[in-house]
Amino acid sequence: MSKEELEQAKEAADKDYEELKSRNLSLDMSRGKPAPSQIDHANGMLKEMTDYHTKAGMDVRNYGVLDGIPEMKELFSELLDIPAGQLIVGGNASLNLMFDAVMRLFVFGTMGEKPWGQLDKVKFLCPSPGYDRHFTICEILDIEMIPVAMTKEGPDMDMVEELVGSDASIKGIWCVPKYSNPQGICYSDETVDRLASMKTAAKDFKIFWDNAYGVHPVFEDVKVKNIIDACEEAGTKNRPYYFFSTSKITFPGAGVSLIASSDENINEIKKVMGAQTIGYDKVNQLRHVQFFKNAEGLRAHMQVLAECMRPKFETVLKYLNKELAGTGLAVWEEPKGGYFVSVDVYPGCAEEVVRLAKEAGVVLTGAGATYPYRKDPKDSNLRIAPTYPTVEELEQAMELFCVCVKKAALHKLVRE
Repeated sequence: MSKEELEQAKEAADKDYEELKSRNLSLDMSRGKPAPSQIDHANGMLKEMTDYHTKAGMDVRNYGVLDGIPEMKELFSELLDIPAGQLIVGGNASLNLMFDAVMRLFVFGTMGEKPWGQLDKVKFLCPSPGYDRHFTICEILDIEMIPVAMTKEGPDMDMVEELVGSDASIKGIWCVPKYSNPQGICYSDETVDRLASMKTAAKDFKIFWDNAYGVHPVFEDVKVKNIIDACEEAGTKNRPYYFFSTSKITFPGAGVSLIASSDENINEIKKVMGAQTIGYDKVNQLRHVQFFKNAEGLRAHMQVLAECMRPKFETVLKYLNKELAGTGLAVWEEPKGGYFVSVDVYPGCAEEVVRLAKEAGVVLTGAGATYPYRKDPKDSNLRIAPTYPTVEELEQAMELFCVCVKKAALHKLVRE
């Protein structure tokens, strides 16, 4: 565009923005929350339980069972293809299990290695854009975060291998392997195998495998190789910690989570957990088993949820393609599942887009949230969370979002 054409486009965007601002919108899209209509599909779990006993006759209302009732472990085992003996069932939040896992390593170490809390420096690799809650764990524990670029097949493995092979203070990597947060990327088999087999300077290097969206297809169910199997084959079976939960499957505030790993790691975890708790909520575990029956029942439930979410993702992608495709002002991923759509707006404009949207009544995830220390080097990545609003609300929000992207970029281009 010539400068005159840019000025005209800027004035048109300003006019569109003021018109949308006058509608007095009020919508919060800052977090990836399930909509009430999704949660309603699990309300059958809230009916009165007529039996509080496991198949073995244990009364789940009483004390006992540190690592989860056998029926819950069997359901997770079938669903995720992990031996039941290699997993521990937790409470409603896998984030809690992740934090505990890091803390155990800081306080007790693992397999005879020095506890991380006694080291001068601990570093983690953080594929970015990534999940802000992972970064928060690192930040509060003063773990130095090293951003690693994401590719279409997962983290840039050339960079990962070079870093972990030369620096013994790098103790772990965060991974969201299926429908990654926020880009929706699924790790390739090659990426999984390289993570499992790479040489690490740290003997106690850990892969924190947060499979949060492992059963959340929206358009297509992508198969991702099992990291536990890959590490077993590579001779690094103690490397991965695998996390999962039903937080976005049943109730975010009352789900069931798990941590899975090698037999040795699980035994290590149980020793500390035995001092921490007598066991997690077994009534809730049995409630989940009675509701789903088996893994196939849970998968069928996820198909129902996918049908709820699909029109919302389609709405987001429709507006992006209609309003921004070919403009050079934004690029985005078209995820096959998960909970988010990642958009890279014109460099230097993400923070301004968030400000403009908020001023007009739509709260987005903060600019920089998907990077360690909230520092997006290009100030361009934004995470759209379409699951909570209705389709009608999303129509208005996405119309505004696209106008904000144009307005922010065109003002910057004219200034330049």
